[in-house]
Amino acid sequence: MDDPSGAPEASNGRTLVVACGALARELLQVVEANGLDHVDVECLPASYHNTPEMIPNRVAERVRDAANRYDRVFVGYGDCGTGGRLDAMCDELGVDRLPGDHCYEFLTGSAEFTDLHAEELGTFFLTDYLVKHFDRLVVRAFWLDTHPEIRDAMFGNYRRLVYLSQSNDPDLVERARDAADRLGLTFEHRHTGLEELETRIVSLGRGIDQDPGRYLDESAVASTGPAPAGTR
Repeated sequence: MDDPSGAPEASNGRTLVVACGALARELLQVVEANGLDHVDVECLPASYHNTPEMIPNRVAERVRDAANRYDRVFVGYGDCGTGGRLDAMCDELGVDRLPGDHCYEFLTGSAEFTDLHAEELGTFFLTDYLVKHFDRLVVRAFWLDTHPEIRDAMFGNYRRLVYLSQSNDPDLVERARDAADRLGLTFEHRHTGLEELETRIVSLGRGIDQDPGRYLDESAVASTGPAPAGTR
């Protein structure tokens, strides 16, 4: 990648994905399962989704720090509520971002995510990670534990909670259902697995030496085989 500091470029053939911590476990699982030994993953705190204005600067810091250590750096975020500022940062530093407005598209695929929104605009999403850390990232982050009366003000525009599961864990399904009850929302469970995320990361990892930018185009990704926190 172009080194923003002006130092000599790396030549070690390694690739870095700077991503959201909510996807850390899944990204590492995909990288390991597919033998992408040249791909490293560095994740920022998932709590940044509650303060999206922090995301561009924090990602930029990681990108600049990686300039001398990696040939290629990719940003594993959606726009994630940054209002285009994340893309502006990527353009400024000469790095590419995986396509999609929301991180959840990396799990469902863009078409299914669009359909989910079309069905109900007021949808609050949870993943395995967000279910496991619901109390910290949602309840305590928005003071629902100490001020339960603000729940309707915070979540009144939502109608349903959709749990996008990556694993087959009945306990997580019940915890997600309980989260919906606590927020006063209807509940729906859709299993995504890791297939869509795997397609995107494997395409990136295996295509890097041939044409690194190509695989960030949605059509190229689709043709290649193997927010509050809940709104991004």
